[in-house]
Amino acid sequence: MNYPRNVVTIHPYFKPHPGKLDAFKSLLLKFIGRASSEENCIFYEFTINGGTVFCREGYKGAEGALAHLDNVGDLLDEALKLAELVRLEFHGPAEELDKLRVRCGPLNPDWFVLECGVQR
Repeated sequence: MNYPRNVVTIHPYFKPHPGKLDAFKSLLLKFIGRASSEENCIFYEFTINGGTVFCREGYKGAEGALAHLDNVGDLLDEALKLAELVRLEFHGPAEELDKLRVRCGPLNPDWFVLECGVQR
């Protein structure tokens, strides 16, 4: 797949509270349903390792990432009642990450600036 040069990926890791994994998992299809309608969503999927839930998500630029956060805000609020956000990363070109810092900075993410890579 050919990705645009401005791809931003978000990497949240959730740790559901004791006894809440099944309730958290019941939200996953709701998240996917919302993301599937987003024009600038390149990929969006969940993986689980033991009691940790990871969402792998990529967007066309900061605008796509911000549109997604607007689209799933209420679901994210619900998810955070069931789980702790234990780690959050944003990856992408510096100019795209800069567009996210004010809005997403309060979440205390780690910012990974694209240095180099292969694009197909």
